[in-house]
Amino acid sequence: MSRIRFTLQAMAHGGDALGRHQGKVIFVPYGIPSEEVTVEIVEDKKRYARGRLVEIHTTSSHRTDPPCPYFGDCGGCHWQHVEYSAQLEYKQSIVTNVLTRIGKISKPPVKPTIGMEEPWLYRNNMRFGTDSLRRLGLRARASHRIIPVESCMILHPMLQELYDLLDLGDPTLRQLTFRCGARTGDAMLIFEMDNDQPPELETDTTISCVLSLADGRSAVLIGSSHIYERLGELRLRISSGSFFQVNTSQAEKLVGVVRRYLEPTGDEVLLDAYCGVGTFGLALAGQVSQVIGIEESPSAIEDARFNAGGLEHVSFYEGRVEEILPGIEAHVDLAILDPPRAGCQPAVLKALMERTPRRIAYVSCDPATLARDLRVLANGGYELQEVQPVDMFPQTAHIEVVALLTRGLSWLKVEGCSST
Repeated sequence: MSRIRFTLQAMAHGGDALGRHQGKVIFVPYGIPSEEVTVEIVEDKKRYARGRLVEIHTTSSHRTDPPCPYFGDCGGCHWQHVEYSAQLEYKQSIVTNVLTRIGKISKPPVKPTIGMEEPWLYRNNMRFGTDSLRRLGLRARASHRIIPVESCMILHPMLQELYDLLDLGDPTLRQLTFRCGARTGDAMLIFEMDNDQPPELETDTTISCVLSLADGRSAVLIGSSHIYERLGELRLRISSGSFFQVNTSQAEKLVGVVRRYLEPTGDEVLLDAYCGVGTFGLALAGQVSQVIGIEESPSAIEDARFNAGGLEHVSFYEGRVEEILPGIEAHVDLAILDPPRAGCQPAVLKALMERTPRRIAYVSCDPATLARDLRVLANGGYELQEVQPVDMFPQTAHIEVVALLTRGLSWLKVEGCSST
């Protein structure tokens, strides 16, 4: 393997630092922009290469000692070697670069990232695998290999305490997910076995235990099929198979950004697409005249209906957004999009634009697919007003953002883009 020496210039989407050597982009994990480094090339493609950090000749002022003994082997965190204030700056820069490069947006209005005062011990949901000896651990970077761990520095203390109490000996255990309500104290274990046979369990703690079955269903072993969590005044039921943000305190800030962007005045119809357990729509339900939520997950839509508590002006529809939204005849004034990492299907954006909401809050966990979809919305007459990154995942390169779009007065065209 060849070795080269060069200076790192930026942080790339995905968490690697990058630089250029003889015209080729080199990606380097665990590097930091401005550092002069020697790397060993481990993957050499026509347009780019990947290198392993061998030596740092000039150290960035943002470099810090990672506090976790597993950092560098475990793939859960990317940036423990970077001071947290710099992490927030890099996330803002990455979003700006992606929107410029993929979205073709000149000078995108990206605000400074909203961070945490204490960027550790935040995850209310984490899945652990088992190694060949059935010890619990986390996946190595870019690998299916499981690294046994005794503790995790981004795991919520309630779950770390539960992790410490576990005594697991079942040889058929494959994966174990820990979930908790950070505001309520509820806790849950979700077991995935090599077969659908339940493990033998004994517990003297007030936790729920659920078996995840191969066909997608689940069976309650102890306690309940769900936990509860609070976001501000909102109390949410979250079933074992339902998605919920892994960072409760930052989720509250995320809801605040969406509310500020949409500016509800009391008489609007609000569309909550990919609504999950109803988090955004229900948080704003008291400020609009009607909420329409759409969600594909059966467990999440059941939770959302329960969480609505009989509110007559709130309706939830089960199914794919691209299949349900075109059939909804109601005019939409305000819209929330919170799609999975793959972004919105073209049919979703087409149906949404046909309903001409005056404001759209697009919540995204992938700036690249957000940028792609913003081009389509711009071509459909929407103007990007602001983009707000919210750091849901400190110590990692994962980025959550909210983009505000408003209906423009004229039909906008973006070169090379179509709204169909």
